[in-house]
Amino acid sequence: MKLGILFSRFPFPLEKGDKLRAYHQIRELASTNELYLCCVSDKKVQNEQLKELEPYCKEIKIIQINKFSILINLIKSLLFSKLPLQVAYFFKRSAKKSVVEFFRNNEVDHIYCQLIRVSEYVKDLNDIPKTLDYMDVLSKGMERRIEKSSTYLKPFVKIEAARLKKYEHFIFNSFQHKTIISEQDRDLIIHAQNQNIVIVRNGVDLNFFYPRVSQKKYDLVFTGNMSYAPNVDGVTFLVEEVLPKLWKVKPQVTLAIAGASPSAKVQKLAQKHVTVTGWVDDIRDYYSAATLFIAPMQIGTGLQNKLLEAMAMKIPCITSPLANNALKATDRKNILIAETADEYVKAILELLDNKSLASSIGKNGHEFVKHNYNWKSTTNQLEQLFLST
Repeated sequence: MKLGILFSRFPFPLEKGDKLRAYHQIRELASTNELYLCCVSDKKVQNEQLKELEPYCKEIKIIQINKFSILINLIKSLLFSKLPLQVAYFFKRSAKKSVVEFFRNNEVDHIYCQLIRVSEYVKDLNDIPKTLDYMDVLSKGMERRIEKSSTYLKPFVKIEAARLKKYEHFIFNSFQHKTIISEQDRDLIIHAQNQNIVIVRNGVDLNFFYPRVSQKKYDLVFTGNMSYAPNVDGVTFLVEEVLPKLWKVKPQVTLAIAGASPSAKVQKLAQKHVTVTGWVDDIRDYYSAATLFIAPMQIGTGLQNKLLEAMAMKIPCITSPLANNALKATDRKNILIAETADEYVKAILELLDNKSLASSIGKNGHEFVKHNYNWKSTTNQLEQLFLST
């Protein structure tokens, strides 16, 4: 099959969840299809990044959007349009024709779009079958940010949440197939036929993320794109509400916050027993250097890839009910679940003090992701959906 692919970011490097999903799906799809990749990018795509994807794609097209045009789009959207800002941000009206021509000239059999952010480019293209990967419910993620937003930003966050919810409904019928990452996300799409959205889970690269013997430098580790609001919120909760209570019992407990682009708020969390790394060349070094992995997610949607990676490396994990609703691990078998600061302290102490339990959780977590989160099988499910049109 000749498959056209449209993404809102170039899927490398893999510092964001949407890039990770896109990259691994491309690698798997390339084994049985010709891929024609079109990416919108607000940053210059470097040659070494292109080289990472070129072996899997017949042709790659980059639509460059500059900061000035983005600003104009956002202002127009806010004042004169009902488009969500996330959609307006990535939409370059003058490029729509070239996107369509790129897919038509290459005579693609199917178009696969990741996230509603790019759907404006092809929503009116009715003679080529299309699949939209909602991936997450962006509206719910934005809605969960309202209460934690500043007084200045709160009205804009409310507007964006409402627009996203309407747009997720509006765009539904423009695509023959829809996919999403989890059942909880599917059920939050406001549409009478939302049960027709196909669950296509993420996977984890078990050839890359595997158990390693390493000296433990930290008791706890948290990873992710550290400018992403749910990560900033989760790690702030950890440092400001959980750790002070934990330090009263174990004053020497250490935490590493490892991940790209730490916001100013995250950087301020650095202190005697808290290390903020910024970008790291190999995130596995931080997983393996920690005794426990913790992801106290309070807001956001979708599946936490960080949990899949840590579990694949046999690191005992603690997370929130919100994150586990998508993961579907079993509490006290292959993960520990906590919600309040006191519950996190209890879970951390239990795993730090009970080596047998920690080992069991780590081993069972590894087996859980090995059997349930495989890129080959999940992408094969996606490919079968394309072929069914």
